[in-house]
Amino acid sequence: VQLQASGGGLVQVGGPLRLSCTASGRTFSNYGMGWFRQAPGKKREFVSAINWSGGSTASADSVKGRFTISRDNAKKTVYLQMNSLKPEDTAVYYCGAGSTSYGSSRYGDYDYWGQGTQVTVSS
Repeated sequence: VQLQASGGGLVQVGGPLRLSCTASGRTFSNYGMGWFRQAPGKKREFVSAINWSGGSTASADSVKGRFTISRDNAKKTVYLQMNSLKPEDTAVYYCGAGSTSYGSSRYGDYDYWGQGTQVTVSS
Protein backbone atom coordinates (compact mmCIF):
# COMPACT_ATOMS: atom_id res chain seq x y z
CA VAL A 1 0.00 0.00 0.00
CA GLN A 2 1.29 3.44 -0.95
CA LEU A 3 -0.16 6.43 0.85
CA GLN A 4 -0.14 10.03 -0.33
CA ALA A 5 -1.10 12.70 2.20
CA SER A 6 -2.14 16.18 1.14
CA GLY A 7 -4.02 19.26 2.30
CA GLY A 8 -1.60 20.72 4.80
CA GLY A 9 -0.72 24.38 4.88
CA LEU A 10 -0.68 27.59 6.88
CA VAL A 11 -3.90 28.53 8.69
CA GLN A 12 -4.84 31.08 11.31
CA VAL A 13 -5.89 30.17 14.82
CA GLY A 14 -9.51 29.03 14.88
CA GLY A 15 -9.54 28.18 11.18
CA PRO A 16 -10.35 24.89 9.47
CA LEU A 17 -8.24 22.59 7.33
CA ARG A 18 -8.95 19.23 5.75
CA LEU A 19 -6.27 16.64 5.19
CA SER A 20 -6.61 13.80 2.71
CA CYS A 21 -4.73 10.56 2.39
CA THR A 22 -5.16 8.53 -0.78
CA ALA A 23 -4.05 4.94 -1.08
CA SER A 24 -2.94 2.88 -4.01
CA GLY A 25 -2.09 -0.77 -4.22
CA ARG A 26 -3.85 -3.38 -2.17
CA THR A 27 -7.45 -3.34 -1.09
CA PHE A 28 -7.92 -0.15 0.90
CA SER A 29 -11.04 -1.34 2.67
CA ASN A 30 -9.11 -4.10 4.43
CA TYR A 31 -7.17 -1.60 6.48
CA GLY A 32 -7.78 0.42 9.56
CA MET A 33 -6.53 3.94 8.98
CA GLY A 34 -5.06 6.49 11.32
CA TRP A 35 -3.61 9.96 11.55
CA PHE A 36 -0.62 10.74 13.70
CA ARG A 37 1.37 13.95 14.07
CA GLN A 38 4.86 14.96 15.05
CA ALA A 39 5.89 18.39 16.23
CA PRO A 40 9.55 19.49 16.26
CA GLY A 41 11.44 17.85 19.09
CA LYS A 42 8.52 15.63 20.04
CA LYS A 43 7.55 12.03 19.45
CA ARG A 44 4.93 11.07 16.91
CA GLU A 45 1.55 11.03 18.61
CA PHE A 46 -1.84 9.56 17.83
CA VAL A 47 -4.53 11.89 16.50
CA SER A 48 -7.45 9.86 15.12
CA ALA A 49 -8.23 6.41 13.76
CA ILE A 50 -11.05 4.77 11.84
CA ASN A 51 -11.93 1.16 11.28
CA TRP A 52 -12.19 -0.54 7.89
CA SER A 53 -15.85 0.33 7.32
CA GLY A 54 -15.86 3.81 8.83
CA GLY A 55 -18.31 2.69 11.48
CA SER A 56 -15.95 3.17 14.40
CA THR A 57 -13.57 6.00 15.17
CA ALA A 58 -11.30 7.08 17.98
CA SER A 59 -9.52 10.34 18.71
CA ALA A 60 -7.00 11.72 21.13
CA ASP A 61 -8.44 13.81 23.93
CA SER A 62 -6.56 16.85 22.64
CA VAL A 63 -8.57 16.89 19.39
CA LYS A 64 -11.96 15.51 20.43
CA GLY A 65 -14.77 17.79 19.39
CA ARG A 66 -12.51 19.61 16.89
CA PHE A 67 -11.19 16.94 14.51
CA THR A 68 -13.24 14.39 12.57
CA ILE A 69 -11.86 11.40 10.72
CA SER A 70 -13.77 9.79 7.87
CA ARG A 71 -13.11 7.58 4.88
CA ASP A 72 -14.42 6.87 1.41
CA ASN A 73 -13.48 3.33 0.44
CA ALA A 74 -14.58 3.83 -3.16
CA LYS A 75 -12.06 6.65 -3.47
CA LYS A 76 -9.46 4.88 -1.31
CA THR A 77 -9.17 8.03 0.74
CA VAL A 78 -9.24 8.90 4.42
CA TYR A 79 -9.87 12.45 5.58
CA LEU A 80 -9.13 14.46 8.67
CA GLN A 81 -11.35 17.51 9.05
CA MET A 82 -9.71 19.86 11.51
CA ASN A 83 -11.67 22.75 12.98
CA SER A 84 -10.91 25.35 15.64
CA LEU A 85 -7.21 24.90 15.08
CA LYS A 86 -4.76 25.91 17.79
CA PRO A 87 -1.04 26.74 17.63
CA GLU A 88 -0.31 23.47 19.45
CA ASP A 89 -1.79 21.59 16.47
CA THR A 90 1.22 22.66 14.43
CA ALA A 91 3.01 19.51 13.29
CA VAL A 92 3.70 17.22 10.39
CA TYR A 93 0.67 14.98 9.99
CA TYR A 94 1.10 11.39 8.83
CA CYS A 95 -1.50 8.90 7.70
CA GLY A 96 -1.04 5.22 8.32
CA ALA A 97 -2.66 1.99 7.19
CA GLY A 98 -2.78 -1.04 9.44
CA SER A 99 -3.85 -4.63 8.94
CA THR A 100 -5.55 -4.35 12.33
CA SER A 101 -8.74 -3.33 10.60
CA TYR A 102 -10.35 -1.75 13.67
CA GLY A 103 -8.18 1.37 13.55
CA SER A 104 -5.62 1.52 16.33
CA SER A 105 -4.17 4.31 18.43
CA ARG A 106 -0.87 2.45 18.65
CA TYR A 107 1.90 3.51 16.31
CA GLY A 108 3.25 -0.04 16.06
CA ASP A 109 -0.03 -1.37 14.66
CA TYR A 110 0.46 0.48 11.38
CA ASP A 111 2.26 -1.17 8.49
CA TYR A 112 2.35 1.62 5.93
CA TRP A 113 2.89 5.36 6.21
CA GLY A 114 2.45 8.33 3.96
CA GLN A 115 5.13 10.98 3.55
CA GLY A 116 3.55 13.53 5.89
CA THR A 117 2.00 16.94 5.31
CA GLN A 118 2.90 20.07 7.26
CA VAL A 119 0.20 21.91 9.20
CA THR A 120 1.13 25.29 10.65
CA VAL A 121 -1.31 27.24 12.80
CA SER A 122 -0.36 30.87 13.21
CA SER A 123 -1.54 33.25 15.87
